[in-house]
Amino acid sequence: MVAAERGHTRWRLILPFLAVPVLLLGFLVVGMFMWALTDEEDPRAGGAAKVRCAEALAFGGAERPAGAELRDCTVQRGIDTAYTAVLLMPREDVRYWLSRTYPDAPKPRTDGGSCGALCLDVTHENGLPGTAEAHAVQVRVEYVNAETARLRFSAFTM
Repeated sequence: MVAAERGHTRWRLILPFLAVPVLLLGFLVVGMFMWALTDEEDPRAGGAAKVRCAEALAFGGAERPAGAELRDCTVQRGIDTAYTAVLLMPREDVRYWLSRTYPDAPKPRTDGGSCGALCLDVTHENGLPGTAEAHAVQVRVEYVNAETARLRFSAFTM
């Protein structure tokens, strides 16, 4: 007896249609994996990058305060440039450093709230030195304890 010939199966038609979503899903998973491995501190990508604290302070026309411990200094570049620095320093020296650094600026505010214990906002119109590359500087002071103050320094262009 002769075996009957097998007919064409429909899998030849269905397989390409099933392969497309599987390949797309595979590319999506690989793309997400690669994105998770990227360096988020790449300044070209708009992320914050660590910099020397002297650079961050100089951008805002300031110098390191005597007795200050510098921490977490970053820059973020995009359309504008923004430098930040966190400083720990003796509480009693904060007002002196602010008045020496920005002598033509208004007096620091003490209105509390989001301002913290002490705030200073300076622009070129109200006391920012001509040597500063920033358009504005914001300093927010929090008192850590009776002896120590934490300054959050931000200098940025607009």
